[in-house]
Amino acid sequence: MNSTVLQPTTTTHASHPSTFFPDFKHCKTKQHLTQLHAKLIKTGRIRDPLAAAELIRFCALSNPPHQDLQYALQVFDQMPQPNCFSFNTLIRAFSDSNDPLQSLFLFTHMTQYDDVLVKPNKYTFPSVLKACAKLGCLKQGKQVHGLLLKYGLDNDGFVLSNLVRMYVMCGAFNDAVVAFDLSKMSDVMGEVVLWNVMVDGYVRVGDVGNARKMFDEMPQRSVVSWNSMISGYAQHGLFVEALELFREMQRECSVAPNYVTLVSVLPAVSRLGALEIGRWVHFYAGRNGVKVDSVLGSALIDMYSKCGSIDEAVQLFDSLLEKNVITWNSIINGLAIHGRADEALCYFEKMQESGISPSDVTYISVLTACSHAGLVDKGLSIFNKMVQTDGLTPRIEHYGCMVDLLGRAGRLQEAEELMLKMLDEPDDVVLKALLGACKKHGNIEIGERVAKRLLEKDPEDGAPYVALSNMYASLADWDGVMDTRLMMRQNEAKKDPGCSWIEVNGAIHEFVVADESHAKTNYIYMMLDEIKEKLRLVGYKPDTSQVHLRMDDRDKESALQHHSEKIAVAFGLISTTRETTIRVVKNLRICDDCHSTIKLVSRLYRRRIVVRDRKRFHHFENGSCSCMDYW
Repeated sequence: MNSTVLQPTTTTHASHPSTFFPDFKHCKTKQHLTQLHAKLIKTGRIRDPLAAAELIRFCALSNPPHQDLQYALQVFDQMPQPNCFSFNTLIRAFSDSNDPLQSLFLFTHMTQYDDVLVKPNKYTFPSVLKACAKLGCLKQGKQVHGLLLKYGLDNDGFVLSNLVRMYVMCGAFNDAVVAFDLSKMSDVMGEVVLWNVMVDGYVRVGDVGNARKMFDEMPQRSVVSWNSMISGYAQHGLFVEALELFREMQRECSVAPNYVTLVSVLPAVSRLGALEIGRWVHFYAGRNGVKVDSVLGSALIDMYSKCGSIDEAVQLFDSLLEKNVITWNSIINGLAIHGRADEALCYFEKMQESGISPSDVTYISVLTACSHAGLVDKGLSIFNKMVQTDGLTPRIEHYGCMVDLLGRAGRLQEAEELMLKMLDEPDDVVLKALLGACKKHGNIEIGERVAKRLLEKDPEDGAPYVALSNMYASLADWDGVMDTRLMMRQNEAKKDPGCSWIEVNGAIHEFVVADESHAKTNYIYMMLDEIKEKLRLVGYKPDTSQVHLRMDDRDKESALQHHSEKIAVAFGLISTTRETTIRVVKNLRICDDCHSTIKLVSRLYRRRIVVRDRKRFHHFENGSCSCMDYW
């Protein structure tokens, strides 16, 4: 045996000056550890509770691959009288592991000792409560709550924070509120961690209003406070509020955004198409040494893609040193929604060549690319490869892509047959994809069947009524239109209003149909009139067939002129220079007339215009669109 390996580093413990035991932090291998352990046994030092506790600490709390909880547990079981430090070490380690139940077993064992040396203390309860939270053990958590009251630890900020978090994670939010209110009577009320737990708790139960109220009342805020509120807004669809709070955070000199802040705010940036803010986030990361790893890199790629700058997304992806399946999925999906199917398929091949296996999410992106480009045979081939070669079970999202792929190409009967073969009940996304295809190709027979299934699922969803009504209107079946709209009113169904966003100088401007609320409304409508006149001079006539209402052509033309995306484009024209690309985000599918109009506007005003609708991107330039009129 190598004596240099076995020679321990001698350290003196304050309470036992004659006790010497190895310094385990120099262990590099499992063999080295077992050699030191053997030396302790041979010399009898293993009977020293401090030496055994140090060995347990190293095995339990070291970073992987040196961590070995089972080895630590075996050493613990050999201790004739474990001390509090050893119990706390193992309870903490198991609460952080995939086996938090072991923490509760150890805690139960600990409480059975009638010895002051192993009495639970303020370092014990946070880990036990964390284990209860991870397991969702509310009953046991309440019992632990009773014990910490017994030991007089209800005035410790860290213990209370974990108690409140346990109640939140176990779904007992009322108990969490009570525990928090009780802390007001102690001197830990100013503990920022405790407030953060409550903000996070309100976010978890969907009460964003009270989360913000709690956030505003905090005596002090940490970066975690800001991150919780920003991510809470983003998770619940309040994207404008998330960006506003992010800007407010930047104005707060005391707290700087960190890695988590950037990852949290980027989904809101992506959803609103706020490219300038997204670029600032990327620049901030580089300037402040925030590592752009696979997670942040994927979020930035997704942001650039969804904000309309796919070239910047590709450039960032190619520069990343660290790539995983999520990063590849982000760039493939970005290319797909921009209609660059050939490049998406090329990156799909590169991904496999790099040794990374496609996930089911990868296939959703690839099939989306095929759908947007009309590559039906290619899509069918890839779908079969996913099932037969890669052995992946199709999810409902894959079937949705295939139904959309076949439906767009007019192969409606095949699309319906595929939907009927699904093992799972088709969701509203699959059904709406087929219904949209029926509307596009005027197939009222299949459209009626699909609409009926949608209405059985959710009678209050206005989209099927509108699609069905429009199909009847296109066939001049006004009785069908009347019956559908009457049914819609009877079921109190609601239709999502058309809404468009545009970012100008870092500010988000929102418009709805016939919007007159903007400060520059007069100038916007003057520009709309100018556009209308220029279109008339080049011979363009509005496609009034898109207005499925019984009104005269003049009223139909007026309704078309004031669609939200046209208002947003007009605002972009009066607010930016000719060199600036106008980028608009819309919550619904762009209509045929808006598509044709914006194509002409891009030529007449010599502007690049990018519109993201519910499904994909349209890049308008010099009178043409990147979708080649297939969308």
